[in-house]
Amino acid sequence: MKRTILFLMAMIKATAMVYDGGSQESGSQEASPQGGSAEEASSDGPQSGGVLVFARSGDSVGLDPARETDGESFYGSTQIFDNLVEFVPGTTEIRPALAESWDIADDGLTFTFHLREGVEFHDGTPFNAEAVKFSFDRQRNEDHPYFDLGPWKYWGYMSMSDIVDDIVVEDEYTVRFDLKKVEAPFLANLAMDFAAIVSPTAVAELGEDFKNNPVGTGPFSFVEWVKDDRIVVERNEDYWRRPAYLDRLVLRVIPDATARFLALQAGEVDVIDFPSPEDLEAMEADPDIELIQQPGLNVGYIAMNNDKEPFGDVLVRRAVNHAINKQDIIDAVFGSAGQPATNPIPPTMWSHNDDIDPYEYDPERARELLAEAGYPDGFETDLWAMPVSRPYFPDGRTVAEIAQANLAEVGIDAEIVSFDWGTYLDRTDSGEHEMALLGWTGDNGDPDNFLYVLLSSDAAEIPAGNIAFWRNDEFDTLIEEAKTTFDMDRRTELYMEAQEVFHDQAPWVPVANSVVTVPVRDTVRDFVIYPTGKRKFYDVWLDN
Repeated sequence: MKRTILFLMAMIKATAMVYDGGSQESGSQEASPQGGSAEEASSDGPQSGGVLVFARSGDSVGLDPARETDGESFYGSTQIFDNLVEFVPGTTEIRPALAESWDIADDGLTFTFHLREGVEFHDGTPFNAEAVKFSFDRQRNEDHPYFDLGPWKYWGYMSMSDIVDDIVVEDEYTVRFDLKKVEAPFLANLAMDFAAIVSPTAVAELGEDFKNNPVGTGPFSFVEWVKDDRIVVERNEDYWRRPAYLDRLVLRVIPDATARFLALQAGEVDVIDFPSPEDLEAMEADPDIELIQQPGLNVGYIAMNNDKEPFGDVLVRRAVNHAINKQDIIDAVFGSAGQPATNPIPPTMWSHNDDIDPYEYDPERARELLAEAGYPDGFETDLWAMPVSRPYFPDGRTVAEIAQANLAEVGIDAEIVSFDWGTYLDRTDSGEHEMALLGWTGDNGDPDNFLYVLLSSDAAEIPAGNIAFWRNDEFDTLIEEAKTTFDMDRRTELYMEAQEVFHDQAPWVPVANSVVTVPVRDTVRDFVIYPTGKRKFYDVWLDN
């Protein structure tokens, strides 16, 4: 019997707004005793024991969550680390984690966190306010002894140094964040991977190698990492909630989507990521496989590097938008699990501007615009294609090949370029590309996590989150104001205006928004998809 869970887009929009409504007042948020664990959700009762194998398309780049920006890395680190606050499973609503409660000053500039007592890191050292300060100061303070272990890309992408003025240890279990300005998404930012709390002792002992031997307080502790093969973690018996149900979790690398499906079908793995649309029908027909689905909080795009000619010309960028046949890409790569994108934020995100008309596929108009820009015969360029499957691009190579053919029709000769995943990210962050495929899954349920991180002028500084290297003062003004007000109506108005500027200036081709599908064996219980793209296995158990 199939178990297909489809969350309505409206529900996702609603949960994405919860934290904003709660954070505009000072006061405390209290933790529930178990934090909403699977014990409450399962009628049969969870069973402890067993090894779950999760097959994914690529390996992690590193396992220090503050250093990395990619989902494959976070798949590993999420199991090992905790944050002060976290998302309620399946939503973007904030709940307590390592912080039992918090107070927000009336002016919104001071957040005081009251920490959970008696928690230990996997190395046996105590979690306390000093560990919280250490975890953030190493990213923000250039004089910190471990600042040089960066780069701390996400700290920069989120402009956290422009937000956080100081972090003060008030006592062993109380830590205060003093802000330079009001930041509406601040609490949600602290639930993101870069804000995980690390063991200061382990960082001091391991130095650069901490990224390969992570130590946190999470429900699983690190065992081994065989590069390009597997990461193994085991249950933390002393976890501050209750121990996880699984004895061990293995994150296995199987690059080919159909090979992942065959391994699932054979019972060699229990959960797989990013199935091929061509395999979905066979999965639906298999009584031992269940499909869990949810509209994705994501966007896949083709970025045009505005620092490289001819993409500094808006006419060229508009021409490329008209040249790409998004529907052909959807049909070939996503099937029924995707739709053409219009804006830089997905339609499941609050403040998505539904009134913007997308650039139509119109090769003739593309040629006219190229001629107007001074390129009547087109030009040569490169088009970088990601080497791994991601929710926003299950098959980056095929997307690039279709786009290459579309561009050739209007005279643009694009050479496809690719690298291993870590190198691809580093080189696009550095702006070496002319055109590049990339995408994003929202980390905190806020439009700021797309518009500021991916498109602001600040994010165009190397290592860049804004790999289009597009800088626009009007756009920056709109999103900066939106960050500094808790008024949801005003924030929505500003973000909708910002999307209009983006559409007019066309720094990307927004290609697709996808439905996220996670196939599992029918013995897997209480697995939940997070809108933010997290894969968490704390509540998961095996019904063998």
